[in-house]
Amino acid sequence: MAAPVEFFCWPGGWGLPSVDPPCLAVLAYARFTGAPLKVHKVSSPWRSPSGTLPALKTPDEGVLSDPQQIITYLRKQRFNADYDLSARQGADTLAFVSLLQEKLLPVLIHTFWVDAKNYVELTRKWYAEAMPFPLNFFLPGRMQKQQLERLQTLCGENCLENEEELEKELYREARECLTLLSQRLGQQKFFFGDSPASLDAVVFSHLAPLLKAKLPNAKFQQHLKSLPNLCNYCTSILSLYFPWDEGDPPPPVTKSASGDGSESEEEPHKRRNQVLSVLVGLLAMVGYALLTGIVSIQKQSPGTAGRRAIALEEEEEEEEEEE
Repeated sequence: MAAPVEFFCWPGGWGLPSVDPPCLAVLAYARFTGAPLKVHKVSSPWRSPSGTLPALKTPDEGVLSDPQQIITYLRKQRFNADYDLSARQGADTLAFVSLLQEKLLPVLIHTFWVDAKNYVELTRKWYAEAMPFPLNFFLPGRMQKQQLERLQTLCGENCLENEEELEKELYREARECLTLLSQRLGQQKFFFGDSPASLDAVVFSHLAPLLKAKLPNAKFQQHLKSLPNLCNYCTSILSLYFPWDEGDPPPPVTKSASGDGSESEEEPHKRRNQVLSVLVGLLAMVGYALLTGIVSIQKQSPGTAGRRAIALEEEEEEEEEEE
């Protein structure tokens, strides 16, 4: 992979290079291995070639959206963070990734998307401010619905019927998961020694948003903060591999008019995408309003319009006679 491949992801916030865990996992793995990515931080999934985020646009395998598939692709291109791992460590990687998906991911979905206070005051607010108008009116709600469906897939279709019991069960299992991760990490810099591996990218992507976000309801966040080695682990990765403010690099130097003209060539496409996004958003809003009855269209019969016109003419004639 001589030339950089294009990677589309959610932008940064809360001191992170991206607020989205799947995007964060790919960004971390690319930094660990030095994989050349041309990163596009976009505020709408509609600006991605797949319509979802993250997305990696490859020259030979099309567009990849699953973070594990993206990491596998980078590994095939000889950017392999697991090259020096033993067979036992490879098996441990699979086991811990499975544990994170089963025990920690559900509580992250609940914390950011189900908990009403966190969703309204943090999650929805961030996405609504990041997205362009009019997408910010309905896309955060659609994303929440997708996350709820994802949680039901992980925990069962009826899991949301008793949210209090669900929260207790999710938090209990997630606390056990964090404690196990803390014990496994110990005083090491990374999970398998002094060099980061793919497991570190996945663990970091799950822990960092939970650690850095200013959650109004921070019950589970407090348990993470009670494990100093995991907190130092996330802080160390951010300072080593994402040293700029909020994880984003400094703004590029503005090119002169005598440059290669690549930016001017892309500008019409950017404007076209913005116009299309606005038009599609407006159509979706109008359609939603009509379907839900918020707006209705009433037809007026020709006879009523004719009678009204005659009445107006009679009033005008009466005024002329008085004059």
